[in-house]
Parts: sequence; C-alpha cells; structure tokens
Amino acid sequence: MKYKKKIIGLGAISAALLLAACSTNVNNEGTSSESASMSDMENHDMDEMVHDDSGEIPEGLEKAENSTFSVGDAVIIQQGHMDGMEGAEATVVGAFETYAYEISYDPTNGDPRVENHKWIVQEEILDAGSEPFDPGEEVTVEAKHMEGMEGATAIIDSVEETTVYMIDYKPTTGGETIKNHKWVTEEEIKAE
Repeated sequence: MKYKKKIIGLGAISAALLLAACSTNVNNEGTSSESASMSDMENHDMDEMVHDDSGEIPEGLEKAENSTFSVGDAVIIQQGHMDGMEGAEATVVGAFETYAYEISYDPTNGDPRVENHKWIVQEEILDAGSEPFDPGEEVTVEAKHMEGMEGATAIIDSVEETTVYMIDYKPTTGGETIKNHKWVTEEEIKAE
C-alpha cells in the first residue's frame, strides 16, 4: 500500500514538474512577444495595433479653408508613422486647421507605453480650449485612434500649428487599404 502511494506521489510530482516546464515555456514565449512589442513601440512600428477607421471628426475641428491638398487629391506619404506608410499612395479624405501634437502615453488597456505618437489634434484633448499646450504638459487624450488611447494621460512632446489630413492609403508592405487614417501633416505628404 505504501509502495502504491509512493508511485502515485512520484507520478503527481512528475506531472506537476512537466506542467511547470510547459508553463515556463509559455511564459517565456509571452515575454519574448512582449519584448518584441515594446521594441516595436520604441521604433514607432504600430502596424500591429487596431486603428479606428470610422472617419469620425472631433467636435470643433474646423475644415481648412486654403489647404495645399483638397479632398480627393492623390498624394504620396513622405514620412511614415508605421511600416508601409512611407512612400505609399494615398487619397486625402479631409483637411483641417488645428494644433497637432506628438505625445507619449501609457495605454489604458495595459499595453506598453507609446513614445512620440504622431499625431493627435487640439480637439482630441479633454478640456483643451483654444490655446495650444506646451511641450511637457500633461493632458488627457480623447482620441480613439488606437485601443487604449482614449482616456490615457499623455505628455506633450511637441506641438505644431498646421493643416492635418485624414487619408486613405494602401500600405507599401501589402494588405488592405487603411481607411480614414488620422493624422498626417502637410509636411508629411506631397503631390503624386
């Protein structure tokens, strides 16, 4: 009887060790994946993120009167915020005059910190008013460009008074057309 208990006990210990070993591999893979995600974030490679393609315009955002590019214009993206943007062909779907901000923030969904995200606009900041924020100021983001952005506390990295464009573009890396991407600035696109 004691012999059977020892064998059962050894079997249970062996099973526990086997499960622990499997669990460690899963956790290591998760850690590697998280490290890769953090590395991607540091390199501003956000193509894995889910983007809001609703085309919803923030309340109070004014259409540009004399923008360089108009709705329907074909443009080339000169600077990309994500893989597949730089050099991509795009179509302008909106042009607006505002303050554009580069921000750093911790997503509300627990994803890794996002550094130097380009761009959110004045009208996507809680209680923004009409005066621009200064670099270093802390703000609450109302933008919904990506999961975890809305409601996040952000630090302003830089500010520009500019025309921002909403665009549709076909990534140079392949895949489906990205609709209603928010935002690119006038300096980031050129005529096709």
